[in-house]
Amino acid sequence: MSPRLSTEELAAALGERLGGTVSGLRRLSGGASRVTSSFDLETADGVTTPLILQMDRSGGAPGRAKARLEHALLHAAGGAGVPVPAVVASPDFDAADGDDALGGAWLAVERLAGETIPRKILRDPEYDIARRALTAQCGRALAAIHTIDPSTVAGLPPTDPLRDPLPLLDALGEVRPALELGVRWLAAHRPETGATVTVHGDFRMGNLLVGPDGLRGVLDWELVHAGDPAEDLGWLCAPAWRFGGPGEVGGFGTVPDLLVAYESAGGAALAPERVHWWQVYATVKWAAICALQASVHLSGATRSVELAAIGRRVCESEWDLFVLLGIQPHADLPEPATAAGPTPPFGRPTAAELTEAVREYAEGLMEQGEGAAAFEARVARNALGIVERELLLGPSIAASHAARLAELGYADDAVLAAALRAGDLDTTWRQVAPALAAAARDQLLVANPSYLPAATA
Repeated sequence: MSPRLSTEELAAALGERLGGTVSGLRRLSGGASRVTSSFDLETADGVTTPLILQMDRSGGAPGRAKARLEHALLHAAGGAGVPVPAVVASPDFDAADGDDALGGAWLAVERLAGETIPRKILRDPEYDIARRALTAQCGRALAAIHTIDPSTVAGLPPTDPLRDPLPLLDALGEVRPALELGVRWLAAHRPETGATVTVHGDFRMGNLLVGPDGLRGVLDWELVHAGDPAEDLGWLCAPAWRFGGPGEVGGFGTVPDLLVAYESAGGAALAPERVHWWQVYATVKWAAICALQASVHLSGATRSVELAAIGRRVCESEWDLFVLLGIQPHADLPEPATAAGPTPPFGRPTAAELTEAVREYAEGLMEQGEGAAAFEARVARNALGIVERELLLGPSIAASHAARLAELGYADDAVLAAALRAGDLDTTWRQVAPALAAAARDQLLVANPSYLPAATA
């Protein structure tokens, strides 16, 4: 639960700090920056209150600063009419870290009832009414968030969106011509800067608590900053956050309806083109984040099959980028390269047959396991599926990609990426874009064929 406390010690410290008995303490999530847990607090008068505990991993002054900022924003958002959980308790932010048994970088907030799993919200009949209401509710919530004057929130950071993806890719050592193209497009089409508002920064499915009646809570304010109001709308409309739903807005709604609801609730009039720019930005940024998460595994810092598999999701965002830019891939599709038999001197089972056997074993674990174990088995099964498809299609895809690059006059991805970054293709990028779109499609045929439209695959 906490880097310094066991579950029992944390429960005791919480109970002492909140004036009651803590039960049912369990971790809900444990990201890179903080741990979120749920628990029940029973006070002396017999009243039990369901609560959420958020603890920042960094602790110390940085952690306290983040907790203080989120505390202030939850109060400001609630006052502005945004559905958010109320803060029940927080540390003395001015005290030294050692003066608080919980570490000084935590918040206890009310636990609202609702669902956050996007696929359930987008598919289950229980949420039919919610899906019809969410677009207008999200528009109103975003308009309310953007009424919070950023100058009144101490510590609210400003951001420059174009600072994010490329430095991140440089740090990773990734060569991704498609993302280089995306960043050059963003720089060339950047809209004029408008009013600076308080931006949630991660307003999307997964961070929205939804009940059968619709939106009940806006969660996870870790990425809040001062910026362009269209950023929040574009992030909500990014393809990555549709989770297979048909709507451009979070899988459930349309951009025109969102803009009408946003403006009707007091938000500034935003041109669809401006929101589209932020959709492209969100898509490039999410690709970079996926690469970063995979690097955590590859570096050995945290060995995780889930983090490893996320690295193969970069091509999803690259494909989304070309869809948003209206680029069609070259029509040639890779041909399966089935081995005639075992490769000497290895014999059978072949690599493909071994992979198939382990995948089937993982499927059995999925059926037997529950919770985290079943989820990890599913991730492992999917990763083995990627390996199987790469064994089948990899040679053909590699040859086709090399041939496309040669036809364009580039020896490899690194040379093309360098030309894009240097601006050599700023006026002729559409000549190379179909080849890069084909590369994204071919990678998806291995990584996640179901992500592609049936006609494309």
